[in-house]
Amino acid sequence: MKSKDSDYYYKVVRKNIKKYRIEANLTQQELAEKTGFTYQYIRDLESLAIIRCPRIDTLAIIAEALNISIKQLFDEIE
Repeated sequence: MKSKDSDYYYKVVRKNIKKYRIEANLTQQELAEKTGFTYQYIRDLESLAIIRCPRIDTLAIIAEALNISIKQLFDEIE
């Protein structure tokens, strides 16, 4: 079984942020306001525009704002 590289997991996390934000019926601006991050940062995360993945504490803040477990951000996408 071939292991996946870190870029794969970065994409999974970013796609899940967008997925759960939409499920929560939040705009990027509303998620930014709930987390204390900027709209630009949330937009860049979802668009894969920034190279590095967010820190684990950043992911925890986003998960809390989305009312999900941080583990859900790592769920593989079909």
